[in-house]
Amino acid sequence: MALGDAILACLTERPMTGYELAKTFDASIGFFWKADHQQIYRELSRLRDKGHVQGREVVQSGKPNKLVYTLTAEGRAALKHWAARPSVPPSIKDDLLVRLYALDCVDIEPLRTDLMARLEHHRDRYERYERLLNKRFPDGTAPPADVGKMLSLRLGMRHEHMVVEWCEEALDALSAMSGRSNVLPLDDGKREGNG
Repeated sequence: MALGDAILACLTERPMTGYELAKTFDASIGFFWKADHQQIYRELSRLRDKGHVQGREVVQSGKPNKLVYTLTAEGRAALKHWAARPSVPPSIKDDLLVRLYALDCVDIEPLRTDLMARLEHHRDRYERYERLLNKRFPDGTAPPADVGKMLSLRLGMRHEHMVVEWCEEALDALSAMSGRSNVLPLDDGKREGNG
């Protein structure tokens, strides 16, 4: 997926300024496709050059004029063409997992601190997804145009919940290793021959 495809997907909702697009991106597609605002503005310029979006200048009094971008027929066709291609499963690049892999060679306390921060980050994201889901789809259903958005939020919630549980499990295991608590190892006490 290219950033341009993600921008085209955002513009299917309504015409937007670059600023509105960047904010919409942050609160939706940005959960699973990262881009900063400068990248979005550069890509909008490229999409405009390709004819995938058009910018209409809106004159404002007392403020600088703004450009409102609209998806063109060519842009809609490009989005459909991109969406028809098979997706590529994402790969994981996570330095925390590499540190855990080398657990016997690293200090546990900084790792615990990092895991606790990660736990809070994923708890916060879970709660944010939950608020969005409840706000946009309070009865658990969506009109056909929004089913994909609802499904993406549900997957996001499940992912964040799973990572929260994993962080808690990892923290329990590190606590047991460092003697900080009486938590059982990861095998949930199912070891044979305790003692």
